[in-house]
Amino acid sequence: MTIAIYPGSFDPITYGHIDIAERASKIFDKVYVAVLINKEKNPLFSIDERLEMINESLKHLGNIETCSYRGLLVDLAKEKKAKAIIRGLRAVSEYEHEIQVAHTNKILNDEVETMFLTTDLKYSYLSSSLVKELVSFGGDIKHFVTPFVEEKLIQKYSSK
Repeated sequence: MTIAIYPGSFDPITYGHIDIAERASKIFDKVYVAVLINKEKNPLFSIDERLEMINESLKHLGNIETCSYRGLLVDLAKEKKAKAIIRGLRAVSEYEHEIQVAHTNKILNDEVETMFLTTDLKYSYLSSSLVKELVSFGGDIKHFVTPFVEEKLIQKYSSK
């Protein structure tokens, strides 16, 4: 069984993330969508809320599981017996940072490969930050996130 990990903050999950997860699910027998618990960041949604949104958004994919983790991604890969880390790239500008991380991960665990999947062109501009900014100003976000995630975002911003 080939296993991969698709890590991220997913705050919130967007159609760009879903595109990468769907494509990874066709390559690997199992894909863990892993949410990093990072105390240095100030996410809009809790870990549980993000996992709920990911599960709802990816429920049509039978070989996807979600998890959260602290610490090094390569340690999670070892724990889950993953042979690959999936990273989505939207633009060339992201490549420099991502290749540094990939090389570092390879040094830390040479049994795990990093695979870059370029986001579909129709999502190449899309980010969770953009979606949060749009919804904070009352913008229409239905083209960027699932209806479930849209509802969660609207609820979150209406309570602020």
